[in-house]
Amino acid sequence: MNWVDLEPQVSQPPTSPLAQVNNPEIIAPPAPTSPTKHRKTLVVVETAFLASTASLIWLINYYFPIGPLLRLFFPLPIALVYLRWGSRAAWMSTLVSSLLLSILMGPTRSIIYTIPYGLIGVQLGWMWRRQVSWYWSVTLGTILGTLGFFFRVWLLSLLLGEDLWVYVISQISEMADWLFLKLGLLTQPSLLVIQLLALVMLTINSVLYLFVVHLVALLMLDRLGNSIPRPPHWVQVLIEYEE
Repeated sequence: MNWVDLEPQVSQPPTSPLAQVNNPEIIAPPAPTSPTKHRKTLVVVETAFLASTASLIWLINYYFPIGPLLRLFFPLPIALVYLRWGSRAAWMSTLVSSLLLSILMGPTRSIIYTIPYGLIGVQLGWMWRRQVSWYWSVTLGTILGTLGFFFRVWLLSLLLGEDLWVYVISQISEMADWLFLKLGLLTQPSLLVIQLLALVMLTINSVLYLFVVHLVALLMLDRLGNSIPRPPHWVQVLIEYEE
């Protein structure tokens, strides 16, 4: 006779679901997210959001133009990305905006946005983050804007098979004739004078555009906690700006 078989068998009570939940060996608590991982996630989300914002502003302005108002915001999302997360995020935002516009509107309009507005956004963000004076940021932005205009004329002329610069010169020529007539000059302006006048007008237009972009950024980005360099004293007096 096997005495082992006569020993009473103690049955284990069934484990309740609540005990399984409270048992750390069964379900471990989630590991806390590291600050580095949280920062990388935030960079990706904000970069994608601001890139889509820049694309949306360009898209709305193209199909529903409301004057020069939306043009003032073209470079600002890219500049804000630079101010918050640095160079790499800004270039990635520019690339994402270009790819998104290429899908929605075609590569031509995508390139026209990237050059010059995407590049101006990166340039402004770079200079604003280093607290560079308005004089330098407006000057460099003016150069990029003027070069971007010539690039746009060249690209559209190449695609259309016509020299659009001739059309621009004809418009400037009519204005030069009117100006010479008002000044009492009976001479006909030469082609060189007309081209110089066109260059001067493009430069003035770019300077005014960059100046107003700086004003909009001063009022908007300060509220977002990403301030840009303070304007010159005469600008503060002009707009009655208070710190």
